[in-house]
Amino acid sequence: MTEQKNILIDCRNVSLGYEGKAISSHLSFSLCSGDYLCVVGENGSGKSTLLKAMLGLLKPMEGQIARDKSLRAGAIGYLPQQTRAQRDFPATVNEVVLSGFLSGRKGRFFYTPSEKSRALMNMGKLGVLELKNRCYRELSGGQQQRVLLARALCAAGELLILDEPVTGLDPAAAHDMYHTLSYLNRTEGLAVVMVTHDLPNALKYATHVLHAGHKDWFFGTTAAYLASPYGEKFGGDAQ
Repeated sequence: MTEQKNILIDCRNVSLGYEGKAISSHLSFSLCSGDYLCVVGENGSGKSTLLKAMLGLLKPMEGQIARDKSLRAGAIGYLPQQTRAQRDFPATVNEVVLSGFLSGRKGRFFYTPSEKSRALMNMGKLGVLELKNRCYRELSGGQQQRVLLARALCAAGELLILDEPVTGLDPAAAHDMYHTLSYLNRTEGLAVVMVTHDLPNALKYATHVLHAGHKDWFFGTTAAYLASPYGEKFGGDAQ
């Protein structure tokens, strides 16, 4: 018997944009528990805008984005693209990871023992526990991304959303990041949504693909994507 998956995010005929100008229109798809969705496509086609809408930071111009009750309290782990200022943030690794709990503290000034324990567990899971007292800005790019992923795990319930997580990483660090995300998805059951331009590598792990176009969108399984005109042009070598 096939296990029935829970729908975490359901986009229904959604149009997105800013100041009354649509960037993408009539987008419909569902993200289920355990899915690994790669969002790909041309620059300026609305990929990062879609992530903001999925996070609840941007209201659709038309249509509806329905979120499962498990996500409505903000229990989504988010790893955005880093700015130069963020890379130079003068805090310890432990402080950065613990900040993943900030959205759920509801006015509490101190972190709870369970939050501190979970932060240590996530640092261990991501292989950065021995760095917990190091200054974040002194770390390599790959180490910083692992710290930020540990931070995102502190906020995550069932879903991780990542915007270009391997950009700027060397091949070895990028491989480690993909391996870690695959582990979190397949072993721990976290749904993953990732915007990426690194198609040949990213599609090795994805279960579904959403291809953003300026005029139309594709959504389907990775196999269907690779067999489509989109996949032939952009990801046909990702086998």
